[in-house]
Amino acid sequence: MNLTGFFVQFLNGLAEASSLFLVAVGLSLIFGVSRIVNFAHGSMYMLGLYVAYSMVQYFGSGPLGFWGGLLLAALLVGLLGVLAEIIVLRRIYRAPEMFQLLATFALVLILNDLASWIWGPDDLLGPLAPGLDGALRIFGRYLPVYDLVLIAIGPLVLLALWLLLTQTRWGRLVRAATQDREMLGALGVNQAWLFTGVFGLGAFLAGLGGALQLPRQPASLMLDLSIIGDAFVVVVVGGMGSIPGAFVAAFIIAELKALCIALGVVELGGLTFAFPKLTLVVEFIFMALVLVFRPWGLFGKPQAAVRPMGEALAPLRAGGRGFRALMMGVVVLCAALPIWADTLPYALVLTQDVLVAVLFAVSLHFMMGLGGMPSFGHAAYFGIGAYAAALVFKSVGLGMVASLLAAPVAAAVAAVFFGWFCVRLTGVYLAMLTLAFAQIIWSIVYQWDAVTGGSNGIFGVWPDDWLSGSAYFYLTLVLVVAAVAAVRHTAFSPFGLALRATRDSVLRADAIGIDVKRVQWLAFVVAGTLAGLAGALYAFAKGGTSPEVITVGKSVDGLVMVLLGGIHALSGPILGATAFTVLQDYVIGITEYWRALFGLVILLCVMFFPGGIAGAAGVFARRSERQT
Repeated sequence: MNLTGFFVQFLNGLAEASSLFLVAVGLSLIFGVSRIVNFAHGSMYMLGLYVAYSMVQYFGSGPLGFWGGLLLAALLVGLLGVLAEIIVLRRIYRAPEMFQLLATFALVLILNDLASWIWGPDDLLGPLAPGLDGALRIFGRYLPVYDLVLIAIGPLVLLALWLLLTQTRWGRLVRAATQDREMLGALGVNQAWLFTGVFGLGAFLAGLGGALQLPRQPASLMLDLSIIGDAFVVVVVGGMGSIPGAFVAAFIIAELKALCIALGVVELGGLTFAFPKLTLVVEFIFMALVLVFRPWGLFGKPQAAVRPMGEALAPLRAGGRGFRALMMGVVVLCAALPIWADTLPYALVLTQDVLVAVLFAVSLHFMMGLGGMPSFGHAAYFGIGAYAAALVFKSVGLGMVASLLAAPVAAAVAAVFFGWFCVRLTGVYLAMLTLAFAQIIWSIVYQWDAVTGGSNGIFGVWPDDWLSGSAYFYLTLVLVVAAVAAVRHTAFSPFGLALRATRDSVLRADAIGIDVKRVQWLAFVVAGTLAGLAGALYAFAKGGTSPEVITVGKSVDGLVMVLLGGIHALSGPILGATAFTVLQDYVIGITEYWRALFGLVILLCVMFFPGGIAGAAGVFARRSERQT
């Protein structure tokens, strides 16, 4: 492509940068003040586009109806953000950050089905902007006039936010809350309403970003999760809470994507490089590089990436005789299920799904609950295990046993490499780096058709004849029970004590001679290995695998399982995975709006049982003991 083509793509990149900045800056504001990782921010963007479509349909597509409809849509979404903060988030500000994340994910499910109920499942394409429906000829190429408007809107919003935050009392309070919320509260400032205002402003900006896309893309139910990944990348690369950082990061990421498109397919030394394929993952590659060399982002502050020293959690308690008897009874009941396979065939399938989910959740809990290392990309190791088993079985032809052995080994190798970088970060930055690596793996799997089957995946992966029928179920049961028992034993071993010490306080653990990074790295590898085994069991249970097992949604499922069950109890991931799988299977069968119902159940659990199912059961047991 010649220089004129590069210039036009550069302008396209500027338009995308403005759109990305609008949605990301609101997320950065919310995190900077409230410290909430808001998964529902993408839903506000999606609703902004849907509401704008309805407003323009109602008021007409003339200049006043169009621009007034877009602004009104953003205001309505901002009001929805205010209501969500008052009704839901204000009640859980004292809950751990991960539970706040779980609550916002529940809002994603509810808002997605709300949009489906109001507007239907089909994509909706709005009208072109009045007077801006043409294209401008630049060096022989055409650029939509509306894109030029978007290029101007981004800097104007940045200027307006700068004036708001620097020239008004409210803005100065917001900046003070970003620096030290506790001191602001000590000075008598009503933090609750300040948080509400910031959340409303962030939702308004996300809604505006979505509404402005009306002439450019259709309103779709897939937009919420697709945009939130890009928004998180922008916020983390720019520095959590930094508005200039969000602007610069949006510009860099949008231009990187535009450059990949401009380069096209290049042949060099007999090799063919398809740069447009990199648009699926280039922002995550860039984020990984930034976090490796500057863990707090381009404009962030170093202390923002360091987890403050806090109080140690209550020590783990081994289950008593009653609990062990209960667990043994559950295992015996599972082992007896094949006896009723003829009368309850689906129960066997559902139980096998539960067992795989338990192993996946236990693997995540090992690094997140015991090690304090959150992950947004744990599905990468699940997917690596599934694909390694499928490839060894189908392409290499080594049989099922070799495939089951190869899967956790492949996942462990990947965890060794990725974990070396990840354990050098903490908190949200660690979680986002795991997401970056997971997206890189997903992109490779999704586009490497010759090896992985691309979007179609790999199928025809079934257990060997000697494991036909219920035999494979028994193999899954034995492996899962053995893995759970090994994790429980490790939790009370010297290594487990060292791991929990690093979780409670890195500084104190380091002071008493614990090699913190080595302990965390080893925990990362163990977690990845167990997830790889779960992926292999899944592949043989379902007859194959596909790229969906590595998506963000699969990683979020693991987070929900752990948090729903209780992150600070060894039984938490077991209870959470069981409840999640059974509840999801049940609600899918009773209503087409199962996501909303499922989200509502999760939201109620977070609001009323912040300790998860295991925590609630523990409270109930202690109350019963006191009464007796």
